[in-house]
Amino acid sequence: MDLGLRDKVAVITGGSVGIGLAIGKGLAAEGAQVVIGARNADRLEAARAEIAEAGTRVLAVTCDVATAAGCDALVAATTEAFGGADILINNAGTGSNETIMEAPDDKWQFYWDLHVMAAVRLARGFVPSMRQRGGGVILNNASICAAQPLWYEPIYNVTKSALVMASKTMSTEFIKDGIRVNAVNCGFVLTPDWIKTAKQLTADSGGDWKGYIDNLARENAPIGRFASPEEAADFFVFLCSDRASYSVGSTYFVDGGMLKTV
Repeated sequence: MDLGLRDKVAVITGGSVGIGLAIGKGLAAEGAQVVIGARNADRLEAARAEIAEAGTRVLAVTCDVATAAGCDALVAATTEAFGGADILINNAGTGSNETIMEAPDDKWQFYWDLHVMAAVRLARGFVPSMRQRGGGVILNNASICAAQPLWYEPIYNVTKSALVMASKTMSTEFIKDGIRVNAVNCGFVLTPDWIKTAKQLTADSGGDWKGYIDNLARENAPIGRFASPEEAADFFVFLCSDRASYSVGSTYFVDGGMLKTV
């Protein structure tokens, strides 16, 4: 199946590990040119080399998209190298672990900037070039926690929920220019960030993070396991493609049946 992605320029934040890296590899396999942004330069370069094995051009930009300066740097580097972008995937994010009563304001602000303002700032930065190219795609990687929150990460739940609403409002504003915006609410995906969280949550009870992961999946997801990053990435790649041309303003759950509502 031809997904119509050859030579498209795709920008992926948080592109050095996990779902972001898997999306980069999936788009490169379809012939897209890929820009990945992340904070860790060494890990970013390793990811760039891995994605480039598909034979396409890959640009790695060291930046922190939780800041306005980092977003500006990613837009500037992409514009200099490719003249703009056709696809923007706001994937950068991280889990949290706090209570509402104990979490300080600066933690709330950090997650707001990372999960919401990064998407807003990068949309402002890339939509003009998408308009010039005749359209584009923006995908925002939210979470099942936007609709079905986990007890231990209220800040993550709230900011991911806001990202879903941002996606919907972006979609109604941008579709007139042929720019499709959608959100994806993944369930359990076995990323390095999930492993980090599991280790934190089991640190005081023996450290069996693998057992914690397995039990969490069995108790919450009817499929009984975590997804691989590649399973999630395949859905993102499809939504970027011409085959998803009528998908606008939707939020898709990729969760192994974890969502308990209809």
